[in-house]
Amino acid sequence: MSFPKDLIAAAEDLVRLLRARRATLVTAESCTGGLLAALVTEIPGSSHAFERGFVTYSNEAKSELLGVGLEMLARHGAVSEEAARAMAAGALERSRASLSVSITGIAGPGGGTAEKPVGLVFLACMRRAGPPDLSKLELGNRGRSEIRLAAVVHALELVRRQLER
Repeated sequence: MSFPKDLIAAAEDLVRLLRARRATLVTAESCTGGLLAALVTEIPGSSHAFERGFVTYSNEAKSELLGVGLEMLARHGAVSEEAARAMAAGALERSRASLSVSITGIAGPGGGTAEKPVGLVFLACMRRAGPPDLSKLELGNRGRSEIRLAAVVHALELVRRQLER
């Protein structure tokens, strides 16, 4: 895959920062389908900063791989702040990384509702100690690829913010 140059530059900066802080990243992705992990691993030397990635598209995968409760998913939905938080926590618990980021949302073109429209994305970023950074994006129905890339850009920013604390 060919990523836009500005996205590659942002990922390079993040990998440098992760390495400088001796931090490692784990990703838990749903609507982006591993796009964030693919971007980070596009960077030479990322093996020193990227620990692993989980692509958990279905509720069953979120539950089996990340320990996200099916009852919680039934109550709040896979596209929710609660799901993003649980995905990030589960990724940390099931990896050796020091930092996690999760992405869950509706990339479209279908699947949206009045309550949860296409373009709604929730992200969570957390360390092993300390509170998570949570984000809700309302990107609108701008197209599947654009929604997915915008979510990845925001995830990079969340990780950077967490590292700069």
